[in-house]
Amino acid sequence: MAADTRDAPADSGFGQVSRTKDVAFRLLALAATLVGIVSLAALLANVTVDAVGWLNWGFLTSPPHPDPYEAGFLPALVGSIAIMLVIALITFPVGVGAAVYLEEYASDGYLTRFIQLNIANLAGVPSVVYGLLGLGLFVGLLGFGYGTILAAAFTVGLLILPIIIISAQEAIRAVPDSQRQASYGMGATKWQTIRNVVLPRAMPGIMTGTILALGRAIGETAPLIMIAAPTTVFGMPNSLFSKVSAMPLQIYNWASYPQTEFQYGVVAAGVVTLLVVLLTINSIAIIIRNRYQQRT
Repeated sequence: MAADTRDAPADSGFGQVSRTKDVAFRLLALAATLVGIVSLAALLANVTVDAVGWLNWGFLTSPPHPDPYEAGFLPALVGSIAIMLVIALITFPVGVGAAVYLEEYASDGYLTRFIQLNIANLAGVPSVVYGLLGLGLFVGLLGFGYGTILAAAFTVGLLILPIIIISAQEAIRAVPDSQRQASYGMGATKWQTIRNVVLPRAMPGIMTGTILALGRAIGETAPLIMIAAPTTVFGMPNSLFSKVSAMPLQIYNWASYPQTEFQYGVVAAGVVTLLVVLLTINSIAIIIRNRYQQRT
């Protein structure tokens, strides 16, 4: 009994120190979260205030104009949406297909490790390098044309493709191997197992990575500049080979104008529109992801 009495204060002190560290770490994590949220909220509030009076129906449905009170955002808005749709149609099947091959079919050899290493390295390559690649490959070699929808979509698609592949691999790897073995035990083939077991359970993680990748793609400017995409387009694109501008390019162009109305009001209206389009695309993708989660 005496030994237990001597040990009790030491155990109590250790527990008190552990609880203090736990509370301190929790408060530190909360402070870090609040810093990011408050900074973002302040930035959004400042931009939204500047956009009041400028962001209206006429701004969304009119072409660009040298007069800030007549300036519109429609061609760049349609151009960005068209580019994003083509990017999604290209990168999602290619990225998921590559991830399925690397995780389910490829042997764990030197070639596979070399490919994995290069995919990881490509995810950190600056976007301007992809712009140069797009200029030489899609514009020069394949002849898609300077600043067209196809050239822009393929160039920016290459930029986000490694991100989609890596996130899809992680999602596929997270599916328990016991579920694969159970499917094989029921007599299913490898493709049937991948289609009916692996992909449905990995799809929420795949969609999350795709959402993040598309969010990066819609704000990219350097690759579009490198493939000679025009900063301002006055007409609507009517084919995949039409010259197209994008919202970041148009905003960048407005910011270079000397008039105060362009630098603050019109630019702020363009930024708010870009954020709304981004949040809309992300919301649609999140809804699709949640439906997959409910099915599984």
